[in-house]
Amino acid sequence: MSSELDRILDQSQSWQHAGQGVAMATVVGTWGSSPRPVGSHLAVNETGEFSGSVSGGCIEGAVIQEAQAAIADGQPRLLEFGVSDEQAWEVGLACGGRVQVHVEKLEPALFDRLMRERAARRPAARIIRLSDKTAALATADGVIGELALTPSQSEALAARLTSGQSGALDEAGDAFARVYVPAPRLLIVGAVHIAQTLAPMATMAGFDVTVIDPRRAFASESRFPGIALTDEWPDDALNHLAPDAQTAVVTLSHDPKIDDPALAVALASPTFYIGSLGSKRTHEKRVARLTESGLADQIHRIHAPVGLDLGGRYPAEIAVAILGEIIRVRYKGKAR
Repeated sequence: MSSELDRILDQSQSWQHAGQGVAMATVVGTWGSSPRPVGSHLAVNETGEFSGSVSGGCIEGAVIQEAQAAIADGQPRLLEFGVSDEQAWEVGLACGGRVQVHVEKLEPALFDRLMRERAARRPAARIIRLSDKTAALATADGVIGELALTPSQSEALAARLTSGQSGALDEAGDAFARVYVPAPRLLIVGAVHIAQTLAPMATMAGFDVTVIDPRRAFASESRFPGIALTDEWPDDALNHLAPDAQTAVVTLSHDPKIDDPALAVALASPTFYIGSLGSKRTHEKRVARLTESGLADQIHRIHAPVGLDLGGRYPAEIAVAILGEIIRVRYKGKAR
């Protein structure tokens, strides 16, 4: 299941490849209760078709009109709207606020480069200077476009590319970065009953999920419909999948022959979360084995027993606890 952002960007690229002009509206500032967070996108083609949302519905019509005008004349726009209390109530907020939206016609070459960066799971950012509406693309290779960053803005950009959070690059709020980091991944080792609930839940939460188990009877399409599966040995699978800083790894097989090789690869990677099923006593034995393998200085990264302590005992309850801990670590940097 693709994320909302993936759907918006993929649709935009499809429109461009079909020869249509496309404009992208981006929320660059909010005050009060905004229906959509900073960085939200609304893509519009020249016929008025659109994908995404910048307001939950209350200002979409006006933004679409401005987007079509931007496609026609090639000029970017910086729009500001007040969201009334009545409009806010209609989209589920207690009170209104203000929202600032930047609208620009997408330049095909730069947009294609952004999509290549995403396909390669490399972070990138679209940078907008709001004072003159100049835009550029920042990648690991540098800034592409007619926009120069100050040293402090470059430092702020590096921090945002690491955190994955879009926002201003200076105190004045003139330089804005819409950050695109790789979609979070969850690699589940062990196609057991807990995984049957965890995999679809994580998919719904926006994770790209792969279930790994060399036992083909376990890792079957009938048990995991719509989930990516591999029957490679876990260490080979993880080496091929190359866990990065947007990847979580969970081992659930309860079999050291399957779990330990996966943990060895995960511990040598920058993955943001590693969790292993098993009791405290099981983990003590695991620690001893991994210590003998020379991994003593990395073992502290393993969350075990895996998952938040919710008191649940059934497979679905454990799956909820595991996903909850992964999400908490992803955003908070710690589990407990």
